Formats: sequence, C-alpha cells, structure tokens
Amino acid sequence: MTAKRIFINLTLVFGLLLAAYLVYKVFNRYSPREIMESMGAIPKARLMASLGFCALSYLCLTGFDWMALRYAGKPLTYPRAAIGSFTGLSIGHNLGVAALSSGAVRYRFYSRWGLDTQEVAKVILFCGVTVGIGLSTLAGLALLVNPGDASNLLHIGSARLLWMGIFCLSVPVVYVILAGMLRSELKLWRWSFEMPNVRLALGQVIIGTLNFVFVAACLHQLLSASGDASFIQTATAFVLANLAILITHVPGGLGVLEATVNHVLPGNASIGALVAFRVIYFLLPLMVGLIVLGISELILRKRKIASTVSTQDATEAQAQSL
Repeated sequence: MTAKRIFINLTLVFGLLLAAYLVYKVFNRYSPREIMESMGAIPKARLMASLGFCALSYLCLTGFDWMALRYAGKPLTYPRAAIGSFTGLSIGHNLGVAALSSGAVRYRFYSRWGLDTQEVAKVILFCGVTVGIGLSTLAGLALLVNPGDASNLLHIGSARLLWMGIFCLSVPVVYVILAGMLRSELKLWRWSFEMPNVRLALGQVIIGTLNFVFVAACLHQLLSASGDASFIQTATAFVLANLAILITHVPGGLGVLEATVNHVLPGNASIGALVAFRVIYFLLPLMVGLIVLGISELILRKRKIASTVSTQDATEAQAQSL
C-alpha cells in the first residue's frame, strides 16, 4: 500500500471518528422522544419552505454542471447535465470528499455521452471552483451586510471583519477580471487551471452564490421555527460550518455542521431543526439519487445485453450465409 493510500485511509478513519464524537456531543443530551417532539414542533409551512429552498439549491447545482460541460468543450442538453449533477452530488454530499465521490458517479453518466476522463475532470474542477467562489461571496456579504451580528458570533472586531469581508468579495471580482484578461493557463504552485470566458465566470459567481443563499435559507426556515436567528446570522453560521467541513473532511459533514451551528447560534439551533435540515438537504436527495442511479444502471445493463444479443445474432446469420 502506497503512502498516499495510507494517508487517505487514515484521513477517512479520522473523519469517521470525529463525526461519531461530534454526533455524540450534539445529541447525547436528548432522548429520541425529545428529538421527535422537537421536529414535530416545526410548522408545516416552514418545512415546505425549507423543501422549496432545498430544491432551488439543487437546481443551482445542476447549473454548475451545465456550465462546466460548456467549459470542457462538451456541451450536453440540460436534462442530461441535470441528471449527472443531481445524482452525483446527492450521493457525494453524504459520502464526503465530494469531488471524488460525486466525480465517480458523474463519470458513469458523462462517459456514456461522449466525455473522456480528462473532460470529466474539467467538469469536476469547474464545479469545485464555482463552490469556492459562491462560498467566498456569501461569506463577504454576511460580514459586510451585518457586521454587528458577525462580530458577536465570531468574537472578532468590526474593523477586522470589514477587511475580511472585502477580501472575500475581492475573490470573485479578481476571478472575473482574470477570466477577461488571461488566455493562457493560470498556474498556482503545482496546479494549473484554464480560465473560462467572462460569461461563464460571471455565471459561476451568480449561480455559485445563489446556491449557498438557498441552502442558508433552507436552514433558516427550520431554525426560525423555534428561535429568532436572522438570515445573516444563519448564513454566517452556515459559512463557518462549511469551512469546518472542508478542513475536517468528515463524510457529509455529519456532526460538524450540527456542532458548528449549535455553537455559533446557541439557543436558536433546536435539535429538531438540525435533524430536519439533515433529512431535507442530505437524506431525501440521497434516496432520490440512489433510485435514479439504480434505474440508470438497469437501463445500461439491458442495453448492453441487447447489444450483445444482436451482435451474436448478426454473427450467426453471417456464419449461416457462408
């Protein structure tokens, strides 16, 4: 076993252990009955609004792939891009290391439709950059629009938050400028990235930001059922939770997201809201994604069998004619 493989395995084990610890820390104070009662106290209107924002987020994510396929030079119809995106990300969000897990599922779909390994890698890289840009933009807006709440939550002075917000918002601005100026590959250390055109870069900023706005709105609807956290406070907590998830690489952010939101919004993050968010944004899409993947694999298998049978029949017919 190579050193790289050992490191990856150790990272996964550490992530699982950390997830188990954080889940215990968050949930050990509650009995199953208390958790169910807390979830049952969420008004149906809030649940429906949360589901709606969840759907809008995944709609934005399908836009990531639709643009990425054009960036890779292999544009597909929107329905195909949407199937590959939703199925890959609904599974990848729960398994962790989304670039690898969702990438493997995407490859199953896109390779059937004419993309090679390098082109699928470009799609995954483009989507990853879009996620980073969207997260940076939302973080900058959260810090600048309501610095008072952000200061109370992060325990950082307003002046420092101002510069942090400006830096975060400068990331998408610089990215779009580079997209308009650079025609060669952008090289950072050992990594190289071919800049998209300005239209795609602007699309990344807009759709990437909207995605995180909708996810934060999904969480805010549930938290508002039993607390008074503002949308900006919820967005700030969500940004911090995502940063923690990226650092820890815990599968699906299990425990990390709940622990971070619970820490940043004490008294506002009810256990029912946190569990409901996990179910709505992670588990429900996972169930649908697995069904779509299973159906697509059955269809692919039937087509392979039919192709094999037709080839055999053609061979036998040719042999008989001789």
